[in-house]
Amino acid sequence: MDQLTNAGSYQAPFSTLSPKAGIGLKPQHYDIILNVDPIMHPPAWVEVHPQNYFCEGGPPHRWLSAVAERYPLSFHSVGLSLGSADGLIADQLDRLAALCDRYQPAMVSDHLSFSGNAHDRFADLLPIPYTFEALDHFSAQVDRVQQRLGRQMLIENPSCYVAYADNDYSEPEFLAHLIAKTGCGLLLDINNVVVSTGNLGGNPGAWFAQVDPDWVGEIHLAGHATELHDSGPLYIDDHGSPVGDLAWTLFAEFVSNHGPKPTLIEWDTNTPAYPVYMAEAHKAQAILDRALERHDAVAA
Repeated sequence: MDQLTNAGSYQAPFSTLSPKAGIGLKPQHYDIILNVDPIMHPPAWVEVHPQNYFCEGGPPHRWLSAVAERYPLSFHSVGLSLGSADGLIADQLDRLAALCDRYQPAMVSDHLSFSGNAHDRFADLLPIPYTFEALDHFSAQVDRVQQRLGRQMLIENPSCYVAYADNDYSEPEFLAHLIAKTGCGLLLDINNVVVSTGNLGGNPGAWFAQVDPDWVGEIHLAGHATELHDSGPLYIDDHGSPVGDLAWTLFAEFVSNHGPKPTLIEWDTNTPAYPVYMAEAHKAQAILDRALERHDAVAA
């Protein structure tokens, strides 16, 4: 079954987002971003979890419709469960397709993970094994989504706490094969690289060395928590704090070497006041601006 699917069938780019800094939109910030003075430098775009808008109507759609009139949208799905042994959750795909038809987001993404099976749904995005069989299965699910939506999607690298014993691929190798087989792109979550390599004993520099920058359609930046144990630190991807120093360094190196990409600040727990959130976005934007200046100078 190791055959190419419809890679190359999707001629549009991964997204139409500008390579600037956006934020994950939270309900407590709806009113602010709709009324912020442009001189205060609002986000260039916003990302939402489409599952929060699977209702038929009501206040969530009134808010999202108003936001969509002012900002480009990115849909970051958390519910397709592409890695489930029984295949993706069909009703999630139906609802996502309807929402895409309604709002025409600039980008659609989900995770290299599973979060359900035929009987249960889980609150976490659980990592999949990086095996030959899992690659074929996951590729088929990604292709189902892309065929249904008529567009490329991005797949996000996960945060991991343990590793499967019998993997056939490293994570970057698995992603490389997935992208070649399906024509999807990579949502590069830099904090997840920090968390996974920290927990599993890897080297983030070696991880990045295996990534083709052309795969990357979006970057995520977030903070994580650290638990100290006798066996050493455990890094937890909770998106509940400012972006860490290592993630900022890796981000700056990546965009300096390869050019700016659409970049999102994620803050899903302990969500701060809007000025604190935007301070992180402004920091990311300053790094993107310097990367653009560098590439313009090299091109000249």
